Amino acid sequence: MNKQKIAMIGAGSWGTALALLLARKQMEVVLWDHDGDHVAQLAVDRENKRYQPGHPFPAELQVSADLATTVEQADCVVMVVPSHGLRTVYRAALPHIKEGALVVSAIKGIEIESGMTMTQIMQAENKAGKQLQFGVLSGPSFAAEVAERQPTAVTVAFGDTEAAECVQRLFSTEYFRVYTSSDVIGLEISAAMKNVIAIAAGICDGLNYGLNTRAALITRGLAEISRMGVAMGGEPQTFAGLGGLGDLVLTCTGNLSRNRTMGLKLGSGLSLEQALSEMKMVAEGVKTTKSCYKLASDLEVEMPILEQMHQILYHGKLCQDAVVELFQRDLKQEIDGSNN
Repeated sequence: MNKQKIAMIGAGSWGTALALLLARKQMEVVLWDHDGDHVAQLAVDRENKRYQPGHPFPAELQVSADLATTVEQADCVVMVVPSHGLRTVYRAALPHIKEGALVVSAIKGIEIESGMTMTQIMQAENKAGKQLQFGVLSGPSFAAEVAERQPTAVTVAFGDTEAAECVQRLFSTEYFRVYTSSDVIGLEISAAMKNVIAIAAGICDGLNYGLNTRAALITRGLAEISRMGVAMGGEPQTFAGLGGLGDLVLTCTGNLSRNRTMGLKLGSGLSLEQALSEMKMVAEGVKTTKSCYKLASDLEVEMPILEQMHQILYHGKLCQDAVVELFQRDLKQEIDGSNN
């Protein structure tokens, strides 16, 4: 396992944390970023002072702005770029990825134009039929805590059991526990949608609603995530696991959550433009709200929280009005596969 070579595509907070994790295991890791100046600074500092300060790079961790040379010898390519940039970056990398490589998405989002998940995009781009294995790594994992070696548990999903177990062994450490799954689509839908619900949770906190409200939102948010995930072909049990409920609870309640922070700003009265201008890192849930709203419409899946979030973010609806509308909807049974 020590001879494994990993290409980490994206030198943000999460990409750097995963690169540190693997390099600390004496894996040969190359951390790529599109910003040449950023890469040059990483090489000088031997630390990502912008996104993960205080964590010096092990000798095994190198940096590069050359995408082709970064991926060409890699046994495992981990994609950690913003979801809206995946297709462009992956398209450029694909010709240089070697046959038989494992390609892991550690991205949480849905493409707006196509409604595709990240692995669906990569499979669609693989028009030449190169022999690659596509999977996803997800779960309740703030990047800063992973970099600090805080005990964390996540899930990796591949359609192929052997590939899943290989990536499981690759990433597992004494503080980073990895479970396997075969439900790639369920894990990806959970990862994307939880960011939308986390913005809603932040809005509730920004409006000074209490813990009752938060608990209700998380629970009904999980119902919506499950409904969409099952409609996409996901397994129901996935949504009760680490990548479903676990990641949802973390992102809706944790102070390190970028999406909850976005919601807090909106709930306190800022416009979307004002809130975005104050954010130093990407809150994926903003774009994911648009892509999931379109996907839910195409699938004819009822998702009231998602609908209200779309109204708030893209039509200027007042947060308080959205909450009132949710509570004034027709009364329902709780356990019903078609109602919320």
